[in-house]
Amino acid sequence: MNAPLTIQILDVSHAQVYRQLMLQAYALHPDSFTSTAAERESLPLDWWRARLAPEAQAGERVIGAWVGGELVGVVGVSFERREKTRHKAALFGMYVDARFRQQGLGEKLVLAVIEAARQRGGVRLIQLTVSNGNIAAYRLYERCGFRPWGLEPYAVRQGDQFIDKMHMWRELDGA
Repeated sequence: MNAPLTIQILDVSHAQVYRQLMLQAYALHPDSFTSTAAERESLPLDWWRARLAPEAQAGERVIGAWVGGELVGVVGVSFERREKTRHKAALFGMYVDARFRQQGLGEKLVLAVIEAARQRGGVRLIQLTVSNGNIAAYRLYERCGFRPWGLEPYAVRQGDQFIDKMHMWRELDGA
């Protein structure tokens, strides 16, 4: 990676490139995501724009990794809105283009989610799920302080196969 790396929160102007990268993710790694490429491809661009809406208390934030002006990685964080669960956030939609893996981008993205949750105020923990058997993702999350708390059997069906999901969580430092 010779070009400069930028990590930033995406906004509505990034909707098209975000959509393209995620459709690539869904197509190449169908066992890693709950949504299918066909489901997400059928959504209008306005759905993708809404996910990137800039409101101060938006329910979701999507963070992107840019190398030389190209979006090469993304991760999202969703915030609970209900009073009794506002202390929780969930990491979702983690993906780094294969050309840019093993260069620390995934860790930078996860750490950016942790920081976004800290800045939200009132958030004490972040949860996520990872497909059982996805060792690289599991190890990344573990390096970033996440710990497993349970396995959900038959969490996702892909054709006639079922994929279990490992649930992980991380308390925010200083929360």
